[in-house]
Amino acid sequence: MAEDFIQDDLPPPFTRDEYAARLAALRARMARAGLDLLVIDQFEHMVYFGGHLPTAAMYQCLLVPLSGTPVMVIRALDAQVFHETSWLDRCTAFGDAEDPIAVASAEITALGLASGRIGLEGDSHFMTLDRADAFRAALPDARFQTFSGEMWEMRQVKSPAELAHLEQAARICDRATQAGFAAAQAGVNEREVTAAITAEALRNGADNTRLVLMASGPRSAALHGALGNRMLAPGDLLHVEMVPHFRGYTSRIMRPKSIGVPDEEQLRIAETMVSIQDEQYAAMTPGARASEVDRILREGILSAGLRDSYSNVTGYTLGLVFIPRTSDFTRVFQAESRWTLEENTVFHMYAWAGGMAFSDTVVVTPQGGRRMTALPRVLAQ
Repeated sequence: MAEDFIQDDLPPPFTRDEYAARLAALRARMARAGLDLLVIDQFEHMVYFGGHLPTAAMYQCLLVPLSGTPVMVIRALDAQVFHETSWLDRCTAFGDAEDPIAVASAEITALGLASGRIGLEGDSHFMTLDRADAFRAALPDARFQTFSGEMWEMRQVKSPAELAHLEQAARICDRATQAGFAAAQAGVNEREVTAAITAEALRNGADNTRLVLMASGPRSAALHGALGNRMLAPGDLLHVEMVPHFRGYTSRIMRPKSIGVPDEEQLRIAETMVSIQDEQYAAMTPGARASEVDRILREGILSAGLRDSYSNVTGYTLGLVFIPRTSDFTRVFQAESRWTLEENTVFHMYAWAGGMAFSDTVVVTPQGGRRMTALPRVLAQ
């Protein structure tokens, strides 16, 4: 499969116009909230609006004034990478002996906004209570307010360029899963299968190293099981979940493989799950209620007797994902969901029963959910 990979086929990077449109949309929300400046420190949002992924060792942020040039506050160690990756021209770099909050506060003062209305991400993984207090202490005349939920929501509907990135990540899912299944034979160690998957994913543009969640045999029912050291044996079920990133955008797929000939009950369970998924995907149209889309699969699995209970969500948001998170649960499919689907939103939809899981990266279209991941949904053997 490696010979099928052509570097020139990769989607182009985002244009300055794409970033400028994102920034304009953000500033419209800031204006409605009455903000003069927003401090962004969640990694996904820093990349989405600024194009640069900082390191997690020290606090770093993106300062977005309501007008004028945004400023990235980053470690001096990362300044060269910032200039290589960001569409922005301006950054303030600090040495490792400096206090990042003090540096950011000084930059806000230099922008003339020390007494302005400043938004902090109340739902960021990096804006801790101590850091929020440090900003307030450094800028005593500022009026701080929480700016939560807005950026997570505005990132839900994907642009054509974002969809192209997710399509590439989906191709990585398909090709790497196929490579893993080709390597997965009786007598082969799980780690050899992982090595085959990883190599194929990297060849096709993956830019992360935590590429796959895999379990086999008695552990195949553990969707998030840690990589073991088993030798695959006849009769095993192998579970593979691909989680590649392409320029930070992640698509996902889960497929099972039987090591040897599967039994009739396993085939029945697999076919039943896929049939229920087909109905669920077809219902994923703009305006559909998430609870109804969830009900189709949740009740379908239970009614078919495939599981005694179904407590997990049946799908969740896909897009940009960076540490410390591994998944985006901004929107999830569950019985209590009160939101409705929008065109060009993308989700990881999954079904799980009988030690097997099938999942796809699905984009909402007027014709229903379209699978970006194209690998056949069968119990491979």
